[in-house]
Amino acid sequence: MNVTGTIDRPLTHDPQKQAPMTSSTSEPCGSATPDVSTTGANASRQNRTREMQLIPEAMARAHMRDRLREADAERQAVRLVAARRMQRRAERVSLRARRALAMAVMH
Repeated sequence: MNVTGTIDRPLTHDPQKQAPMTSSTSEPCGSATPDVSTTGANASRQNRTREMQLIPEAMARAHMRDRLREADAERQAVRLVAARRMQRRAERVSLRARRALAMAVMH
C-alpha cells in the first residue's frame, strides 16, 4: 500500500522517516533558494518550546474554566429566580393570613 501524505497530514510525524526536502524541478538551477536538507527540518522541529507543546492543554483548561463559570452563573440565576418566587408566595400567604385574622376579629 503506497499512500502519500500531505503537508497538513503527513504520512509520518517522525522527521527521520520523512522524505528529504529538495527544490522543485521547475526552479532554475541558479536560484536564490538553496536546497533544503533534513537537518534544517529536524532542527526547526526540535526548536519547539515546552510552552508551545502545552498550548492545547492551556486552551482546554481555559475553555473548561469558562464553561464552569457559565454553569455557576446559570445556577446562581436559577437560585435567584426560585428565591423570588418563594418570596412572592410567602408574601401572598402572609397577606391571606392577615385577612383571615382580620375577618376573625371583626366577626
